[in-house]
This record gives sequence, C-alpha cells and structure tokens, in this order.
Amino acid sequence: MKPDLVRGWSPAALLACLLALAPPVHAGWWSGLFADGEPLSVEVTDPYIELHTGAGRGYPIFQVEERGAHIDILKRKTDWFKVRTARGKEGWVYRGQLERTLTPGGERMHSAEATQKEFAFHRWEAGATGGDFEGADVMSISGGYSLTPKVSVEAAVSKIFARFSSGESASVSLNIHPFPEWRFSPFVALGTGLIRSNPDTTLVQESDRTDQLAHVGLGLRVYLARRFIFRVQYKNYVIFQSTDDNQEINEWKAGFAVFF
Repeated sequence: MKPDLVRGWSPAALLACLLALAPPVHAGWWSGLFADGEPLSVEVTDPYIELHTGAGRGYPIFQVEERGAHIDILKRKTDWFKVRTARGKEGWVYRGQLERTLTPGGERMHSAEATQKEFAFHRWEAGATGGDFEGADVMSISGGYSLTPKVSVEAAVSKIFARFSSGESASVSLNIHPFPEWRFSPFVALGTGLIRSNPDTTLVQESDRTDQLAHVGLGLRVYLARRFIFRVQYKNYVIFQSTDDNQEINEWKAGFAVFF
C-alpha cells in the first residue's frame, strides 16, 4: 500500500478529544498531599482566596474566603484544587493561591508539580501518534492503565489511509516496562485486535473485510516535562486473513502522550 493524503485528522485534535474524556486526577493520587486519604485542612494567609465554579480561569468566581478562614482540599485536577469551605461550599482554587496557605503544622502548603518520579508510576496515560503502516499513513489514539510500575494495559484505535483503500483497527496490548524510572524508558508490547479494510469500490471490485491480528512491538517513552511524554514505537503485525494467507505488516509511529 502507498500513502494517501490524510484529510481532517491531526495528532493534536485526536489528543484533545481523548483528553476531554480523561478522568480527573483525584487527590489520593498525590503522595504527601493528603494523610490517610482524608482531606487536608489549610488556613488562608492571603487577604483573600478565590473559589471558581470550575477548574480553570475561565470559570466565574462565586465565593471569596478571607484571611484566617479554613478550607479542606478535596482533590486535584492539573493545577487546580477542589476545596470545601467551613460552610460547606465547594469550588476550585488555583495552585498559586493555595500554596500561600498554611497547613495545620504552620508550614506553607506545597503541591509539587508532576515530576519524573510520578512518570515512573502513573495510573493513566493518553496519547496520539502517527506514522507509517507498511507504506500507508496511519494515525492512532490510545489510552493506557498501569497495573504496576512495570506492567500496563493499553487500548488503541487507528485509521489507515492508503491510495486505493482505507482501514481501521482496534487493538489491546500488554506493555512491559523493565526500567520505568528511566527518563528514556523502553517497553515491550504484545497484543491482539481486529483490522477492517475498505477498498475503493470504484477502482477495486472487492468487499470490505475484517480480520483478526496479533502484534509484538518495541517502544520508547521519553519524559519531557510536567505531564508530557514523547513516544516512538515499532510493531510487527500478523493479520490472519480469511483467505488463509497470513500477512505481515511493519508499523512505525511517533507522537505525544500525557499522564495522570
């Protein structure tokens, strides 16, 4: 197959769609921020602290707590924290303001940003990649969940663009990360899935076909900064065609991911 022009698709758009569906990061995932899973109570030391209706500057401010007030931190979503006031009102506070509060021990509140240590073991990962599928253009979105620091499961869907046909595939893989603490962290993938080919019926008199596939692969994740990862990977697919004539496909892809 030879590559065709990809219309209407971009890794940034695919990643944005996936991030919109990603679950928020709950407070219990931030080591050192909460004790025994209980909300942490802090005291406002600024003249006031602003509560927004949502996790972002675009959401309106609906409540202001003055100096000396106590608030409970419930959970975190990127640089925003959901808090509850003494009167039971809940809203979102920006990290910069929250770091100017005091803990019960009289210390400044500190909420570390995502670090390489968190990269070594995070629960969720979402990404978008693009590359070459045996001469055809391929674009994918994926989502993964870590079972342990060295083992994760990942699901991916792909769109394949060729000159005389197009196709879609969906796969699930088990990924092994032998060195999750490394900034340049290699991994091995083993999985299975389905692929559907859609020939251009105006040129090729052949019906659509769905076949099972299996794959093995090697990849590299590179921690960039904050929550961003660069990914490059190679996979070798075996497509079990209904004609009993198995086909081997080589795929190379690269792209970006974020972790939670």
